[in-house]
Amino acid sequence: MITCSKSYFDIPLSHRQPLHSGRCSRLHGHSWSIKLTFASKKLDNNGFVVDFGKLNYISDWIDKNLDHGTIVCQSDPRIDELRSLAKSGLLKIIEIKSASCEGIAEFLFHTFDQLVRKNTEDRAWLVKIHLMEDSKNSSTYKPDLPQ
Repeated sequence: MITCSKSYFDIPLSHRQPLHSGRCSRLHGHSWSIKLTFASKKLDNNGFVVDFGKLNYISDWIDKNLDHGTIVCQSDPRIDELRSLAKSGLLKIIEIKSASCEGIAEFLFHTFDQLVRKNTEDRAWLVKIHLMEDSKNSSTYKPDLPQ
């Protein structure tokens, strides 16, 4: 198996942790960075795990879903208000299980892994994601399952 990585920087995205006892319970934003590590057992005809120039499907997904968006917990006690704001066009939301840095990393891993597998006809996959919340905090998600 051989790996390579691609990074995406300066993604403006907000989130909230509704059960947090501090200021993270309020909607707030960060400048996020995502580092994806891809793997394959067989390189393509150019000798690549993935062709960095053909990862538009990932950057397009980021632009459409994350850029100036908001990630919220599906169980947020104020989810109906958030959905109403999204419906009015004031927010662009993605509902996931946990809107923590760790929860977002896990959600993005599975989202991008499906895209990579589809676009490489299962020749390549993700092995891990490293998600940076500004320059101070981060989370790495790597599934325990063998590829």
